Parts: sequence; C-alpha cells; structure tokens
Amino acid sequence: MILREFLYVDTDKVRAMLAQLDGGIAEESRETERTEKRTTLGPRVAGQYFQGSGSETYTNKSLGDALFPMLEDVLESESLLRDISEEVSNPQQWGSGELKRGLPPGSLVRITTMGSLFDTRYAASAFSAFGSVVMGLGDLGHMPMVKPAMQGKSKQGQQGRSSKQKMVDEPVGLEDSIPDFPDIGGTDGKTLRAFVRVSKGVFAPGLHVNLTPVEGFLINSRLQEGRQYLDSESDILFARYGTERQEWTVVGSIGSYGTEETSLPSMEFHNADGSVNRAKFADAMNAQMRNLGRLGFIDLPQQPGFSLIPYAVYRSIPRSGAVAVARRD
Repeated sequence: MILREFLYVDTDKVRAMLAQLDGGIAEESRETERTEKRTTLGPRVAGQYFQGSGSETYTNKSLGDALFPMLEDVLESESLLRDISEEVSNPQQWGSGELKRGLPPGSLVRITTMGSLFDTRYAASAFSAFGSVVMGLGDLGHMPMVKPAMQGKSKQGQQGRSSKQKMVDEPVGLEDSIPDFPDIGGTDGKTLRAFVRVSKGVFAPGLHVNLTPVEGFLINSRLQEGRQYLDSESDILFARYGTERQEWTVVGSIGSYGTEETSLPSMEFHNADGSVNRAKFADAMNAQMRNLGRLGFIDLPQQPGFSLIPYAVYRSIPRSGAVAVARRD
C-alpha cells in the first residue's frame, strides 16, 4: 500500500471523472442491525402481550480522502491512465517528438520525477524580506547603508508623480514591496524588482509545480487555489516544502504542448471591405501569444515541454525500513 502526502487534489474533477466511470460516488457507509423478541402471554383468542427490542447502528465514514486513490485504481483498471515517468526521463524521447505523437492533449498520465515548487508571490515576499533585513542591519550600524533619496526637484521631475500618487493611480505590483538598498554583492533593490517583473510574465502569480526530469525541459502544472489540501498561504507552503528539487508525482491530463512555430505570425485580419474578421483576429492574437510562449515571455508551455492539468499532486511517504536501507546503501 502506498501512503501519499497530498499537496493538491482537485476534488471537483475527481468526482466528475468517478461519476462517469462508476455512475455515482459513495459518500457514506451505513450499517443497520436490529433484533426483536416476541413474547405472547395468554390464549391468542383472549389477548396477547408483545415485547420487542432492537438496536440500530449507523456509521458515517467520509470518503473524501479516498476519492483520488479510488479514481487512480479505476483509471488503471480501465487502461485509461498511463505512467510515463520513464519516458520523460529519457532525453531521446524529448528530441524525437515521440511524446507528443504518442500522447495527444487530453491524455491521462502519471509522472513521478524530480521537480520543485515556484510562486512569483513568494519570490517577491522573499526579496522584500531580504531588502528589509539589509536596511535594518544598516540602520543598526552593522554595514554601510545609504538610504534612497526621495527628495529633490530633479528626482521628482524624473518620476513625474510622487509615490503616493502612483499608489492611487496604479495598482501596486508585487515588486513594489521590495525596498531600495545599495549594491551588495552585485544585487540591489532595482535588480530584485526586475527579477520579480520577469517572473510575473514567465510564471503567472500562483503556485506552480515544475517537473524537470531532464535538464532544460519543463513540465508545468499550475495549481488552482481553493481545491482540497491547497489551503495554505504561499509562504507557509514554501516554509514546509522548501524550494529544493524533490520527487513529486502529478496525475492529470496533458493540457497543451509548446508551439513548434518559428515564423512571426501574420496580423492580417481584415475582410475585403475593410471590416474586422473576428475569426482571423482571434487566430492572429493567439498566434502572437504562442510566439511569446515560444520565447518564454508568458506562462505557456515552451517546446518541447507541455502543461499538465493536475488532478492530484503528492509525494510518497517512505517507510522507516526503506529509509534505513537507503541510508546504509
């Protein structure tokens, strides 16, 4: 029996899939037991006395935590779920295009490999904390510190608006929480803010599970908030699981592959009479986004990688004996 530590379960998708396969989902179990004792006193024609006794037991067992293992077993028994852990760990599979040919979008797969968590919000929070520590140490006299100059006509002229006006007129970005501090080992506040700006494009804010079975190739899963088990704040999740690569298992359906288009998309979307052809316009805009995804500028799969729509993300709980053997080896 495999013990799983779930990071994420999309219970809505799991229930919907089980309902299609089994025609319904058991949500509780009920056990009833009743015994009766009949005693008759006197002649039947004259009258009788009846005494009865019974007992009923009711057990309500939540099957919520068992839903995904049930689905996993059913999918495997119906040959609908394919484990591709070995295939994605083979560099030749990526270069040959076999993965894409053998697993079209929508295929249900399970992948167990090394991966890590990433969230732009946590990166911004961590950089902000670093900047605060640097400034705090400087204020305590532990290192040279030059506070950012926010006064002077020239400075205001360059900015055009005060920081207070900017906060009113524009939404505050994740990078705005990172304070200014001088260069320390090649890093300053401006550099860290730039990294967060890039992160917001490359990985849209939210928790991602980035599987990297082969160096340079990415299988990305974006976890939807509000699903079972994903109920912790970003900083709590990273405090628990860290940023290091570790073995994760993701079960889900293949969303899409990175585009193989290399030419710039055409932006011709007008009809002969000069009106806008809505179908051509949508295709042109999608082509532009695919091109940005190919360049790695937005949160889309990058060829030859692909995205997974996760049903569940978990890691296996090792048994103490297995851990002891691994340590001896």
